[in-house]
Amino acid sequence: MQDLSGYLRHIGFGRAPAVDLATLREVVLCHALSIPFENLDALTGRRISLDPADVERKLLHQGRGGWCFEQNLLLGNALRAIGFPVVDLAARVVWGREADVVAPRTHRVLKVRVDHRDWIVDVGFGGQTLTGVLDLACLESQDTPHEPFRLRRLGDEHLMESQVAGQWLPMFRFDLHPQQPIDFEAANFQLVHDPASHFTQGLRVSCVTPEGRHVLRGFELAHHVLGAGSRRETLQDVESVLGALRDVFAIDTTGLPELPAKLASLRS
Repeated sequence: MQDLSGYLRHIGFGRAPAVDLATLREVVLCHALSIPFENLDALTGRRISLDPADVERKLLHQGRGGWCFEQNLLLGNALRAIGFPVVDLAARVVWGREADVVAPRTHRVLKVRVDHRDWIVDVGFGGQTLTGVLDLACLESQDTPHEPFRLRRLGDEHLMESQVAGQWLPMFRFDLHPQQPIDFEAANFQLVHDPASHFTQGLRVSCVTPEGRHVLRGFELAHHVLGAGSRRETLQDVESVLGALRDVFAIDTTGLPELPAKLASLRS
């Protein structure tokens, strides 16, 4: 990582980091609270670079967020710079589908070794982004600062699930085969350019707050409050969406002049 101190300042981590579980938990939570998930580049047809310097520039200095390939790249490099052993993993997204559905590996996840145990970390899953760390060896429900999550075995793979409204929902499956940075390039390219990709078809933005989560899908804005249900509203026009991107998600869209027209096309 080129600028670890700048990263730690950006996410509000205000002490000297150590290679311990407390630091890992705090860095993950601070990252999730500070950098939104968004697909604005894919929506507007822009290339998404996975060069580490480009990702740092976008997520730390240009007022933008990103998706899993960028978010977990940035976090993983920061953790390595602190001194954590980190392994990149590839996962099959099954959100909204059956847990055993055949799906491509289009999600980046991290395995971090600390205190003689392996922990799963993921700050790039949109509206269900993990705000804590999960003990890979534990098959019981694990609390996080937000929802409970759990890992269980499904054949030769591990399945991540989150508890939503009292129900366990499958998120993604993964194995422990280490991935190299080049291994994510094809999936990243496909999700950016494939007309069938839901990231090119609609707006997908989310952020975490201490109280819950904000999620924007198209013109529908939801606020999920921990322990208090959800509030939803339909934004009436493009200006309202741009205002939400700025005021709710703290995303700077000034570098995306084509975005208003693209949003307008979603209503046509």
